[in-house]
Amino acid sequence: MRNIRKGDIVGRKSYGKDIYFKVVNIIEIKNEKVAILNGLFERIEADSLVSDLEIIPKNMVNERLEKLSKFINKRINKNNYKRSYEKTVTGKILHLDGDRKYSEKSYNYYKKVGLNATVKNIPEYKQPKVVNRLLEIYKPDILVVTGHDGMLKKGKKYNDIFNYRNSRYFIETVKEARKYDKEKEEKLVIFAGACQSYFEALISAGANFASSPARILIDFLDPLLVAEKVATTEKYRFITIDDIAYELRDGKNGVSGIGANGKLKKLI
Repeated sequence: MRNIRKGDIVGRKSYGKDIYFKVVNIIEIKNEKVAILNGLFERIEADSLVSDLEIIPKNMVNERLEKLSKFINKRINKNNYKRSYEKTVTGKILHLDGDRKYSEKSYNYYKKVGLNATVKNIPEYKQPKVVNRLLEIYKPDILVVTGHDGMLKKGKKYNDIFNYRNSRYFIETVKEARKYDKEKEEKLVIFAGACQSYFEALISAGANFASSPARILIDFLDPLLVAEKVATTEKYRFITIDDIAYELRDGKNGVSGIGANGKLKKLI
């Protein structure tokens, strides 16, 4: 088998190849090659010795992609049919995503289900620096702050911000967004986080919904489904995680929060 290269889709042999990753970089540490990995279907960032990786056959990747495509199309058909009889204006979404491919997929999903959404591919570490400017430009009702994350030592140091790959950036972004929100009195609804993110700190920073209470993986679609629910629910209705959990990959273990009012406006 050929050598692992940047851009390959791989699995970790020591984990039974349970997650499909894309190799985003290969570096050398103490004379050993280490791959930096981003989940292909889950919002997880990890690293691994190249020697522990195995290339996933294209047919297996395509099977997963087809399954995801069918799920998305089913939701699109259901939601477009349901809203075709209503005269409404859905909540406006601003989505910051650290992953370029996920940004493209997210934009396509929002567009197909008829939502008013702007998606920006912003690396996680840059999100706190640009969020205020983007909020000023787009004036959304809903802010999604996501990308990839992961615990460096899984199952340990839950309260150590430096044990998370990107949670500190998500937290800083939420805080910046709340400063903007306080000035403008917009009552912005915020989703923040990715796989294994520091849930409690994200909620304390001001997120309405966040991942991941059980420090588990979340699906690429989970943040989008939360944003969609808020955008398509009437303003007088208060949404709790119980209204969304059944649609998410692992329910309240993956995403939870304090809830929020919907952002849908009905036209008379």
